[in-house]
Amino acid sequence: MTAASIPDTATFPRAVPPLPDVMLEPLVRATLLEDLGRAGDITTDAIVPPDAQASLRLMARQEGVLAGLDLVRLALRLTDARIDLQPVLRDGARLQAGSHIATLRGPARGILTAERTALNFLCHLSGVASATAGIADAIRAYGTRVTCTRKTMPGLRAVQKYAVRVGGGSNHRHGLDDAVLIKDNHVALAGGVRNAIERARAAVGHMVRIELEVDTLAQLEEALSLGVEVVLLDNMSLDELRRAAEMCRGRAVTEASGRITPETAPDVAATGVDLIAVGWITHSARVLDIGLDA
Repeated sequence: MTAASIPDTATFPRAVPPLPDVMLEPLVRATLLEDLGRAGDITTDAIVPPDAQASLRLMARQEGVLAGLDLVRLALRLTDARIDLQPVLRDGARLQAGSHIATLRGPARGILTAERTALNFLCHLSGVASATAGIADAIRAYGTRVTCTRKTMPGLRAVQKYAVRVGGGSNHRHGLDDAVLIKDNHVALAGGVRNAIERARAAVGHMVRIELEVDTLAQLEEALSLGVEVVLLDNMSLDELRRAAEMCRGRAVTEASGRITPETAPDVAATGVDLIAVGWITHSARVLDIGLDA
């Protein structure tokens, strides 16, 4: 994102409900235990007196979107409950280089021990939110939404999908169990589109949507004739996407996918598709540079 592309905070989408601590705490606890190993923070324990106090600030070093403050809070609390986190901004805030995010006060040993876990979560999730916002901002005028995929890092799906929502995106399936997505290998093993759709419809309940991945307009026409509710338009040209959107209008939700970037997203959105699916905003988003400064 460039500074010119970042809208005023007042125009940013509404606040995203936070994830409950009961979902986050096991993840944070496991990450702290991984870092502490068998002997704890031997560097800090050797150098910092046990009664030393510190006051440090979380500061953004580049522009982006903030996400992950609750994980910072839990990392600090689980390390030393006496550490006080005083947020200045909330998740979803648009950051500039130099933005003051929060102040940490309390036992210095605990702050230093939790620092890396806290920053790993905060920088990564803010990177996911920022990458999402880069596309969401680029396509906002078209009414098209950006959505993530199941291409998430192992163990981080819930928090990555939360960060996507914070960045102004929407979530696709959270897992294999909340919707049917019939892809090319399913079709091949079922012996055709009709077989795959009919088997799926017979197996799932009435609350479960069925989506079909299509590569051609001929496949799309067959899918529509069978009453598919959502179609994933995979690696289609802009002209094909435009024609597909026209064919599906009022009949099915359209979702375009295939190496879409902030630069190409506006052209894709202009075709009239409802959603743009992007995997890299979770599996390959660059971290946002945030530091803990005196």
